[in-house]
Amino acid sequence: MEPDPDDWREAGGVLNPASGRGPNGRLYLLPRLVAAGNVSRVGLAEVLCSDDGVPVGVSRAGVVLEPTERFEHGAHSAGVEDPRTTWLAELGLYAMTYVAFGPLGPRLALAVSSDLRSWRRLGPALFDYEPALGVDLNLYPNKDAVFFPEAVPGPAGEPCLALLHRPMWDLSWIRPGETDVLPVGLADARPGIWVSFVPLRQVRADIRNLARLGSSDPVALPVHPWEALKIGAGPPPIRVEEGWLLLHHGVSGEIAPGWEVQQRVHYAAGAMVLDPTDVRRVLARSPEPILEPQTDAETHGVAPNVVFPTAIESTAAGTFVFYGMADSRIGVARLRHS
Repeated sequence: MEPDPDDWREAGGVLNPASGRGPNGRLYLLPRLVAAGNVSRVGLAEVLCSDDGVPVGVSRAGVVLEPTERFEHGAHSAGVEDPRTTWLAELGLYAMTYVAFGPLGPRLALAVSSDLRSWRRLGPALFDYEPALGVDLNLYPNKDAVFFPEAVPGPAGEPCLALLHRPMWDLSWIRPGETDVLPVGLADARPGIWVSFVPLRQVRADIRNLARLGSSDPVALPVHPWEALKIGAGPPPIRVEEGWLLLHHGVSGEIAPGWEVQQRVHYAAGAMVLDPTDVRRVLARSPEPILEPQTDAETHGVAPNVVFPTAIESTAAGTFVFYGMADSRIGVARLRHS
């Protein structure tokens, strides 16, 4: 998928889509659409497949989420960015996580839908204060959030819905002069993947509880050279024989201060398997990328040298990963796993 030159809402690119199947059973992407000034919306586009089920194009179906709330606006920023959608069968709803780019920078927010078109905002994600961590997770910029598609055992063994996310500890992005303020027991300031939980029974009692999370713990931090700067979750985890398969992105290179689009970084994708009985535990991890920038569309664009997986879907032809290409376009790759 490439930007439509005749649509001002896509002037800055189409990228980093969520995905899902509508009530008609058809496959859709929910791409991030970037207008001038880096103002983002979430669109809807039906995936067009060949006769044998290979994705070959899209048919646009409009915009489904716009930055209309005050927490999605700042004096110099605005947008609803990088959606991830997970079908929660136990609730009969899609849960969307997205980045609300408001006055304090990027913050996680949630919405739910039964049809991918009409979304009910649940507001910003709220994390319980946990004295053992010594910090308030609500103070930190946060990105790359995605739910598991079914309840998993929480820390106390109760069935919970679990959210992967990536807090960023450098508070100088918000207030110049502040430094990294790390949770108790965390010695590495590089952003990594965390998980937080909410009991399924609480969400069934009141859907608004989906945005109220606790029992937060780190899952994975940067390890390999290709992810030396930071890592973050990709599409919703998928259940495999060994556990939960999670695609993630890793970043290397050099990050400039602030929220401007980075030009000297390298984004690649890898995979890890999480323990089905305790998703805080990594069972296996790819030492090398399984997808990295190679084509011209991946090495040249708004942010060069970026592949950023955000959606995964199956068709008659196999399992496909949809990903952002250089913050400008959307690509698709076939995932082979055994």
